[in-house]
Amino acid sequence: MVSSGSDATRPLVGITAYGEQAQYGVWDTESVLLPYTYPNSVVAAGGVPVLVPPLVAAAAAVDRLDAVVISGGPDVAPDRYGALPHPRTGAPRPERDAAEQAIIERALDRGIPLLAVCRGHQLLDVTLGGTLHQHLPDVVGHEKHNVAPGVFSTVEIALEPGSRVAAALGPSVTAQCHHHQSIDRLAAGLTVTGRAADGTIEAVELDGHPFVVGVQWHPEQDDPRLFGALVAAARERTQA
Repeated sequence: MVSSGSDATRPLVGITAYGEQAQYGVWDTESVLLPYTYPNSVVAAGGVPVLVPPLVAAAAAVDRLDAVVISGGPDVAPDRYGALPHPRTGAPRPERDAAEQAIIERALDRGIPLLAVCRGHQLLDVTLGGTLHQHLPDVVGHEKHNVAPGVFSTVEIALEPGSRVAAALGPSVTAQCHHHQSIDRLAAGLTVTGRAADGTIEAVELDGHPFVVGVQWHPEQDDPRLFGALVAAARERTQA
């Protein structure tokens, strides 16, 4: 795929969507939804956004995509990594967990560039065999990563020199965070490429893959540079 502004040459970027009860107009029904910040970030990066619903059957769409974004959202079900629920762990979304794991596995198998955001970052680790801290304040002793529902925290993150995140963002980033869970045991094959000052794993990358990046923060809120790196990787893959 060439670097061009025409729709025919812009990479197709799948973004996993939420499955939630939602109200709109006269309706109150189960819905597939996603904050506009995600598709807007893909468009700003030069890609064409495609929403992928939380259905296992939708994982087949990966074969037609040039890149994938695993979006943020509710807690990953603890039974996915062999744990019992913490009292502060949210209600599970088993269909979404299963669908996004299938999407991750398919993207990795086919060498498709992938950016995993917040919940997606955690699910990437779980899919590859890692585990999670179910309530981060129990570990770090504060709630600075999630100050209040619906409010993003500003967190300073140091990035590993030579990593893809550092190539896109520099040696550090002031990130928008909203999470009460985080990676505990790192899955085999993942490398930590970003940490908060309290030691929380904020970025990971998959060894031996052209572009698989997980970030615990929300770049779609105010910083499309990682989406730009994802789209660039998609172009590189299709030109190879």
